[in-house]
Amino acid sequence: MSRPPDSLVRRARRLLADHPLIDGHNDLLWEAREQAGYDFTALDLAGPVATTQTDLPRLTEGGVGGQFWSVFVPSTLQGDTAVTATLEQVDGAHRMISAYADRLAFAGTADEVVAATADGRIASLLGAEGGHSIGCSLAVLRTLHVLGVRYLTLTHNDNVPWADSATDRPSAGGLTAFGHEVVREMNRLGMMVDLSHVAPTTMRAALRTSEAPVIFSHSSARALCDSPRNVPDDVLAALAGNGGVCMVTFVPEFVSPAAAEWRVEAAAAAAEVGVDAKDWLAFSGFVARYSRQRPKPEATIEQVVAHVEHVRDVAGVDAVGIGGDYDGTDTFPVGLEDVAAYPRLVAALLERGWSDADLRRLVRDNTLRVLRDVEAVARDAQQRRSPSLRTWAELDGGTAT
Repeated sequence: MSRPPDSLVRRARRLLADHPLIDGHNDLLWEAREQAGYDFTALDLAGPVATTQTDLPRLTEGGVGGQFWSVFVPSTLQGDTAVTATLEQVDGAHRMISAYADRLAFAGTADEVVAATADGRIASLLGAEGGHSIGCSLAVLRTLHVLGVRYLTLTHNDNVPWADSATDRPSAGGLTAFGHEVVREMNRLGMMVDLSHVAPTTMRAALRTSEAPVIFSHSSARALCDSPRNVPDDVLAALAGNGGVCMVTFVPEFVSPAAAEWRVEAAAAAAEVGVDAKDWLAFSGFVARYSRQRPKPEATIEQVVAHVEHVRDVAGVDAVGIGGDYDGTDTFPVGLEDVAAYPRLVAALLERGWSDADLRRLVRDNTLRVLRDVEAVARDAQQRRSPSLRTWAELDGGTAT
């Protein structure tokens, strides 16, 4: 695929101006924590920021109208420590939104996303990345929902006591009894079940249990790139019946087979010096050094397009979205280096013959529909059942630590 003509890039920008993109996952908040301790005068997003892939001018240039900000904490944090760090991330998110209230608007519902767009602001939604953030407590889950968190990724790189991760050894067999209860309580709350990072057994178990559509906030197609972080075709096919959405990510290791193979080699090299690839912070530091001697292969927009089209072909055009994962990894495909780049992807899809109607589904409408469907399931569930008081110890026989 050659570079799309300027006329298609202009057309892509017009489409995004009318239908601003909703992205499923951005890790800017962890960068704000690490770089500036959430001090948005020191890390001022109002102007160009050289040390991040995200700032307000580039979000505007990229045609972004809605962003799920990840309130991620590493899964090396556990128990009360993980819960505290997650609450600090949530607080950081709300303070960021308040600091730039002329450009950002908190959104907890689909209607609030639409209202933010009408007001010319970027709808800011929150997603928690990993079940360790709730500390095996449904009360903490409910509290995160009260604080505005609208999805929970069931695991990160490590298993949780009630769910298996894609990048850890199987333990729960997918979901334990408490894991199924977490999914049911999320349905009752109106919190989206996010299956990025989880093992295929967990994906299938959650799809069987969930009454509401599920999401993959930042995953691509395993048939095209054999990374455990990607979604197998049978799960994509099941997603069509569930009404959910797979938000294709731009992370090179999940898009390019060569980059995926490089990551396997990097993980093996890290293990030789005692660094666990599941330890996100330690492994990121190792990779920064390793890549100087063994550069990561580049990924391309064409490869991202292939993943988008594969998800469309297997799950249907109503089941595909975008979850770039900006500020969540070190490199991105050539031409998609930061949040200003979304029009280039849309232009590439226009060149492939995508209609405006299908592109609207991809960049915005599918995610809004899932939000509305999850809200509708919650309204119905709240009429039928009260908040669950079941505990991990009761259902799984575990001992709290």
